[in-house]
Amino acid sequence: MTAVIEPAAVRVAADGPGSSWAIRTDGLTKCFGRHTVVDGIDLRVPPGAVYGFLGPNGSGKTTTIRMLLGLVTPTAGTVDLLGRRMPGGGAVSLARVGSLVEGPAFHPYLSGLANLRRLDACDATADPRTRAARVTAALDRVGLRAAERKRYRQYSLGMKQRLGIAAALLAPRDLLVLDEPTNGLDPQGTREIRALVRSVAADGMTVLISSHLLAEVEQVATHVGIMSAGRLLRQGTLAEVLGAAGAVVTVTTVDTAGAAAALTRLGLREVRVEDGAVRGLLSDLPAEEVAPALVLGGVPFTGLQVARPGLEDFFVSVTGEGFDVAG
Repeated sequence: MTAVIEPAAVRVAADGPGSSWAIRTDGLTKCFGRHTVVDGIDLRVPPGAVYGFLGPNGSGKTTTIRMLLGLVTPTAGTVDLLGRRMPGGGAVSLARVGSLVEGPAFHPYLSGLANLRRLDACDATADPRTRAARVTAALDRVGLRAAERKRYRQYSLGMKQRLGIAAALLAPRDLLVLDEPTNGLDPQGTREIRALVRSVAADGMTVLISSHLLAEVEQVATHVGIMSAGRLLRQGTLAEVLGAAGAVVTVTTVDTAGAAAALTRLGLREVRVEDGAVRGLLSDLPAEEVAPALVLGGVPFTGLQVARPGLEDFFVSVTGEGFDVAG
């Protein structure tokens, strides 16, 4: 049971003197002909965050990421990446950004080690004298040292994803952008990517992870942004976003009318009787005030539950959309 929150404009924190964001967009919009794919979004990704960029397939996530990385030109709006306005600051900012967008692409007949060596050799800023150390460190970071000489075509899907992330981490990065990194993976592969995201974030790197698998993102994200039909409906810390829904109080009692009256007097919203129980939205009221209010109202009860919605429930309540939220 989850509070239904009407879609509203996303609040954006005021930028004080000296404030900075790893990613900031203002009014970012992309239209293809008459079709608006991304509709005036204001992203705010703080440094050091794991930002879960959430929404069903077709909600505009990948197009947004392509605009952030300079792969697609916005129709309107601005992008600031690591403190520099794009595209003018791209030469500086993008050198500090690693990305994996819509799956990795490698030579299937080469080993993972050989593929990374070739990628590193294409980087004009990379010192060839330290190439071996960089490649080894990247493979070690993603747990592929034992399979480094295996041909890429023999890798599992999870290994291919990890090699793609290794390629993104060949050079020092401040920001890692991952577009659907667990898409199509089995549970073991998903756990590997999740552990890798946690490891990278623990080193202080900012991670933007786009996904439609909400249960997975909820386990690693510190901040979330919820997209639907090209609009950014909610964003903030995970606690702030889920807290906006309010907790749901469920009272099991034979006196449903008395319980409903007591909860209404206490100030709960949307109080209603369902399946022999009384439910209401707690809002900002302390949960510990519910039981005393029932006792003072002379309401006998056999059960009292206070539950906050998970990210899946909250997404559906905000967007009204159902999709593969659990994976």
